[in-house]
Amino acid sequence: MKTFLRTFLLFLISGFSSWAQTRDTYWVAFTHKPAGAYSLLQPQAYLGPRSIARRVRQGISIDSSDLPVYAPFLDSLRAAGAQVKHCSKWLNGATIRIPNNDSLVLQRIYNLPFVRQTLPNGRKAGQDGRYPSHKLAVHPIPLPISSVGRTSSGYGASLAQIRLHKGEFLHDLGYRGQGLRIAVFDAGFVAMPQIRAFDSLYTRHGVLDTYDFVDMDSMVYELDGHGTYVMGCMAANLPGELMGTAPKAEYMLYRTENNVGGSENPVEEDNWVVAAERADSMGADVFNSSLIYTTFDVPGWNHSWADMDGNTTRMTRASDMAASKGILVVNSAGNYGGGPWFKIGAAADGDSVLAVGATDTLGVRVGFSSLGPTADGRIKPNVMAVGAGAATCAIPGPGVALVSGTSFAGPIMAGLATCLWQAVPNRNAYQILELLERSSDRSNNPDTANGYGVPNLQRALTLAGWSPSTMDSFPSWTWAPQPCTQEQSLLLHGNRLPTGSYQISWFNTQGQRVQDSRFDWPSESGQNFVEITKPKPGFYVVSLTGKSYRDRKTCLLLP
Repeated sequence: MKTFLRTFLLFLISGFSSWAQTRDTYWVAFTHKPAGAYSLLQPQAYLGPRSIARRVRQGISIDSSDLPVYAPFLDSLRAAGAQVKHCSKWLNGATIRIPNNDSLVLQRIYNLPFVRQTLPNGRKAGQDGRYPSHKLAVHPIPLPISSVGRTSSGYGASLAQIRLHKGEFLHDLGYRGQGLRIAVFDAGFVAMPQIRAFDSLYTRHGVLDTYDFVDMDSMVYELDGHGTYVMGCMAANLPGELMGTAPKAEYMLYRTENNVGGSENPVEEDNWVVAAERADSMGADVFNSSLIYTTFDVPGWNHSWADMDGNTTRMTRASDMAASKGILVVNSAGNYGGGPWFKIGAAADGDSVLAVGATDTLGVRVGFSSLGPTADGRIKPNVMAVGAGAATCAIPGPGVALVSGTSFAGPIMAGLATCLWQAVPNRNAYQILELLERSSDRSNNPDTANGYGVPNLQRALTLAGWSPSTMDSFPSWTWAPQPCTQEQSLLLHGNRLPTGSYQISWFNTQGQRVQDSRFDWPSESGQNFVEITKPKPGFYVVSLTGKSYRDRKTCLLLP
C-alpha cells in the first residue's frame, strides 16, 4: 500500500478524481522507441537549456531515453479506443484508461505490434497480502511565535534540526541554495502563497513551475497541505522565527499523490514518473519526494517485499533514471518501523536514491522510521535527519507547527544537500550522495536501522577538499558572455591561472571531441582574458588543461 508518510489528515474533501479512483487503468509498455521527428543531435527540441547543461556539466550523454514517446504509438492507442493520460519517455510506455474495461478494446491494444506488455495499472494477481500503512498518530502542534522564541542565529524553531547537521556552517558561508532547483512531489501545497514564511519565495519568483498530475491542471494550492509542511522545512524564510534548509533555492511544485478519500492506486506512481520527467526537462537539480508505495486498494496490485530490489517498481526505476540524468533524488524512507511491514518501500529502495530515515532533534532514531535492508541486501536508509518534532510553518499561519514523519526528514536533508552542492559545484549527483554518507556519524559501521547515520555538512566540505582559508586563492576561470551568439566574442577570464600553455577542448552532448585549440597564459595583451575560437552553435563541455591545472565547464553557443 502507498503510505503518504503523514502524521495527520488535513482538509478531507468528498468527491473523487475519476482518474485516481478508477480501476480500469492500464500500463502499456512499448517494444521500441523510434526517434520520429526528434534527433539526439538536437536535444533543445525536447529538453530545456538547464537540463542539457546539467548533463553536459556531469559528462552525461543524451540517449534514446531522453527522446519523447513516439507519437504514432499514442495515436494508435487512441484509435483502438483507449484514453491516454500519461506517456513516459524514460520507461517507454503509457498509462491508459479503457472505459468499462472493454475486452474488445483491450484485445485490440494487446494485438498492436509495438505493444510489449499490457497490465492492469498495478501488479499481477497472486502477490503478497495487504499490509496496512503505519501512520504515526500525532497531529501537527501549532505553536505561537512567542512560545518558540527568537534566537541570535536567526533560525528560531528550526535551529535544532539544522544544527544537528552543522547546516548553519554552510548557511553562514552564504550557501542557501541560490541558483539550484528543487522539484517537490507531494499531495498538495494548500495556502502556500498566503503564508508569511513564503513571502520572500514568491517575491523573488522562486516557484518556477506548478502542475497537478492527478487532475491535470496547474491548481496545486488546493486539497492538501502536506506539501506545504514539506516546503516549510526547505523554503521558509522568517529570520528569528523559522528557517528552511534551502531558503534561497528555486522550486517546482508537483501534485502527484491523490490523498482525497484515501485512494490507493498505482496510477499515482505513474503521476510521479511523468512529473519527474517534466522536472528533469525544466532543469531540476534535486528531487524531494515524501511518498512511499507498497500496497493498494486491490490486493492483486500490491508490491511484494521481493519488489523492493531497486529494479522493479516503475517509480523506483524512474528515480534511478533521474539519478542517471545527474539529479540528486531524495526520498523519505517511510513510517513502517513499528510494523507490520517494518521496511522501506518504493522508491526508497533505489540504488541511486538517497533514502532518509527519521531521528529526534538529538539524532536518535525514532521507532516509526522504516528499516532496511533492500530485498537484495543493500543498506537502507542511507542517512538520517530530524523527523520527530520537525519545525515547519503552521497552516494557515501564523506560527510554527511541529510535525513528525520521515516526510519531513527527507526535505530537511534535501535542502542541506542542495546547499552542499552549491558549495562544491564541480561534484556530480552521485558524489554529493556519497559525501553525505561518508560525512555521517555511522559511516564506518552502517546498519539497517540508521544507514550511515546523521550527516555532518562541515565534515562533508572537508572531505570534498574545501578549505575556507584557501578558496580565494584557488585558480579559476569563467566564460563571458553566456550564452554567446556567433556575432559575439567569447572571452575566457582567468583568475590566478598558473603561467604556461593551455589546451582547450570542446565536447558535444554525445561526448565527441569537436575542436581543440591552444593559448598561453598570461595573455599577450596582459589582460586577465583571452578570446577563444568558437565551434558551431550548440551545448558543449569544455576542458581546460595546463601543466598543473585541469578543469571543465559548460558553454552554450547560440546561432
